[in-house]
Amino acid sequence: MPNILIADDNRQIVSILEEYAKKEGFSVTTAFDGNAALDKASSKPFDIILLDVMMPSMDGFTVCREIRRQSSVPIIMITARGEDFERIMGLDTGADDYIVKPFSPGEVMARIRAVLRRISREDDKKAQIFALNGLTINLDEYITEIGGVRITLTKKETELLWTLATNKNKVFSRDNLLNSLWGFDYYGDTRTVDSHIKRLRAKLDEQPHDGWEIKTIWGVGYKFEVTS
Repeated sequence: MPNILIADDNRQIVSILEEYAKKEGFSVTTAFDGNAALDKASSKPFDIILLDVMMPSMDGFTVCREIRRQSSVPIIMITARGEDFERIMGLDTGADDYIVKPFSPGEVMARIRAVLRRISREDDKKAQIFALNGLTINLDEYITEIGGVRITLTKKETELLWTLATNKNKVFSRDNLLNSLWGFDYYGDTRTVDSHIKRLRAKLDEQPHDGWEIKTIWGVGYKFEVTS
């Protein structure tokens, strides 16, 4: 189930968009001010974000700029006035599209589908390969190497390493990892994540490596920490 964050200080608009997004099959998270939007965008991975320009505590441009420091998640800006400078500024701060109020919920859903299709086509063209300080992960072929030596990982261990490594220095809670890799319908618990991390670390430590590690953040979860 894809995840969407809807951030707007107009609760009626949020409620309507939430209803339509759920009909489209999205799991919906909402925020009503800029600080809350940024906190939620940083706490879990989203497939797309709807971000209002005019919000209390922090405007949408600033939120978008801060999100772009750590994520390439698709962002659609929502502007009330529709003036050219707002559209240009939104795109310059990293937004993928913009939509002008007033709008129909159906139009918003169509824009969301269009952006996700475009991002999907772009992603399909890219080789899913991550490389850093001797570590190489090829997600297309599920091959992991350290210093050119292949490390035998299971499919889930590879996906776990990929998720952490491609979001380097970002902390994932156990629930985040459980939901994103095993799914909301999985009947396990967070100990599943711990056991996979333990096995993954043991396999990675079979080969010497510097400059990165999977670090435990006590009371929170894990992150792929780049140390040099």
